[in-house]
Amino acid sequence: MAAEFRTEFVREPGALRQHPALVLNADYRPLSYYPLSLWPWQEAIKAAWLERVDIVAEYDEVVRSPSTVIRIPSVVVLKDYVKPQKRVAFTRFNLFLRDQFHCQYCGSRGELTFDHVVPRAAGGVTSWENVVAACAPCNLRKGSKSLRRAGMALRKPPRRPQAEELRNAGRKFPPNHLHDSWMDFLYWDAELEA
Repeated sequence: MAAEFRTEFVREPGALRQHPALVLNADYRPLSYYPLSLWPWQEAIKAAWLERVDIVAEYDEVVRSPSTVIRIPSVVVLKDYVKPQKRVAFTRFNLFLRDQFHCQYCGSRGELTFDHVVPRAAGGVTSWENVVAACAPCNLRKGSKSLRRAGMALRKPPRRPQAEELRNAGRKFPPNHLHDSWMDFLYWDAELEA
């Protein structure tokens, strides 16, 4: 019987892997929007069992142990506040997020690379203030020329983003799956329609 249950559990709960829990900070805001702060259901149950989180919402599905039946958490809130980072790391992903996944020359959303506004060959540095997201055709067209020589213009000048600015930008790119129980927590400070 126990082996049969274990085999059934291993084969059948493919859907259980698909039940992530939205993780909220103690102030009921997601730890991050992009990528969205999600834990596998197993981590959410473990954290609840260890009393590190409170369960705010649950899925209809349950998991069982020999002595306990637990509904799978869909939203958990940390009991201790985690202070958000103020410094924004200069990464390719954060650069694309700052530029909202658009080429800063033509505005396309195609396959992106990054481009040095002042080319490195002309002494340009790799920094927030000199690198922008660019589609491959625009990057090739500009090459190692200045904007003026290439006859191109930026949609907006590059600058170092604030952490809150990137968090807000991430909210514009929801993941493919948003469970109904998450909606009140993801957009709680959005402007309401009259």
